[in-house]
Amino acid sequence: MKKCYLGIDIGSVSTNIIVMDEEHNVLDALYIRTQGKPVEAIKRGLSQIKDKWQDHIKIMGVGTTGSGRQLGGKMVGADVVKNEITAHGVAALNYMPNVKTIIEIGGQDSKIILLRDGIIYDFAMNTVCAAGTGSFLDRQAERLGIPIEEFGDLALKSESPVRIAGRCAVFAESDMIHKQQLGHNQEDIINGLCEALVRNYINNLGKGKDMKAPVMFQGGVAANIGIRKAFERILGCEVIVPPHANVMGAIGAGLLAKDEVGKKGQTNFVGLNMADCDYTVKGFECSGCSNMCEVVRFYRNNELIARWGDKCGRWSNLSDTSAEKLA
Repeated sequence: MKKCYLGIDIGSVSTNIIVMDEEHNVLDALYIRTQGKPVEAIKRGLSQIKDKWQDHIKIMGVGTTGSGRQLGGKMVGADVVKNEITAHGVAALNYMPNVKTIIEIGGQDSKIILLRDGIIYDFAMNTVCAAGTGSFLDRQAERLGIPIEEFGDLALKSESPVRIAGRCAVFAESDMIHKQQLGHNQEDIINGLCEALVRNYINNLGKGKDMKAPVMFQGGVAANIGIRKAFERILGCEVIVPPHANVMGAIGAGLLAKDEVGKKGQTNFVGLNMADCDYTVKGFECSGCSNMCEVVRFYRNNELIARWGDKCGRWSNLSDTSAEKLA
C-alpha cells in the first residue's frame, strides 16, 4: 500500500480534501460545497476517498485548516490543526521556495501573504468586502448571463478597457449597469470588472505592502485568466498559478501533517471508517462565571469525544469525557 497524507481545508463556501503521497504528489483533490454543514461535507469527502482509495493507500497522517479546522480536527483525529495563513504559505513554499508574495482569493474572502527567505513576515485578510472575492464575479457573471468559466477568456478579448468602480460591490454593480447602458461591449465590461476586483484587492489588502516578485496566485479565482492578467498588468510582473491552486490550503495542511507525524512517529487519525459514523454537535452556555462561555460538545455515535469554547478550561481540560453521553 502507498503511504499517504490527508489535508482538509474546511471553509464557509467549500471543503477541500487532498490525498498526497510521501513525495508530495497530489493523488486526489476534492472540492465539496460546505453549505453550512461542515460535518456532512467532511463525511461526504472522506466517504469518496474511502470508496476510491481504501485498498490502495495507507493514511499516515492528517491535517486540518480553514475556519472549521477545530471541528474538523476533532472529527478526524488531526495530527495538526493550523490557520489558513500558515497552510497557504507552506504549500506555496513547497511549490516555489523563493516565493515572496502570495495572492489568495476565494469565494468569500481573500488574503495576502508576504514572505522573505522562506518565512512569513506579514499578511492581511479581507472577510468583509465582497468586491474583492470570487462571489462578486459569480454575481456579475450571472447578471451578464455568462458562465463564470468563460469570464476570463472573454476579458482577454477586450480591446477598449472600461474602468468600473470597484471599491464596493454595490457601486461596482451600479457602474457596470451604467456602462452597459452607454453601449460598451460585453468583453470590455468584463475586463473592467476583472481590473476592478484587482484594484480593490491591492487598495485594501496590498495597501502599504511591498508586493515583490515572484508572485503566486492561489484560491479558486486563480483559475480566471482575466484576473491573473489584470494582476500582471497592475503589478508589472508575472503572476504564477500553481497546479491545484484551488486546494493549496489543503495541500499545506497535508504537508504540515507529514512533518508532525515525522516528529512524533504516529498518527491520531481515526480512520476512513469515520465517514460511516454519526456526529452530533450540541452547545450550552456555562454559568460558572461572568464570561458565560458557549461550550460546544461534540459526539461520535452518541459518545462525547471533545469539548471546547470555554476560556478557563473547566470543560475542555477534563480528561475523562467518555462517560458523558448525549441526552
